[in-house]
Amino acid sequence: MPADSSSDSNLWILLAGPAAGVGVYTSIYLYYRNTDKSHSFETETRVAHKPINGSDNKVDEIRGTARGEIQGNNVNSPRVRVNRLQ
Repeated sequence: MPADSSSDSNLWILLAGPAAGVGVYTSIYLYYRNTDKSHSFETETRVAHKPINGSDNKVDEIRGTARGEIQGNNVNSPRVRVNRLQ
């Protein structure tokens, strides 16, 4: 039995949807990815490394929750906290 032209046109319509979806997805992916326009920072950029200088001094150590506030806080005295310019 020969295929009619109406069944061929229906098949074309069914295949056009996924093809258009793949085309739109690919174009949006390439537009936002910009892999052909961007450079690879890790391989194309030279960074001069220097040794780390500095020190940290240990001030205090708190263990557990026995002390819930910082020593010397001024939360309840707003007039002391605000330094007005005179």
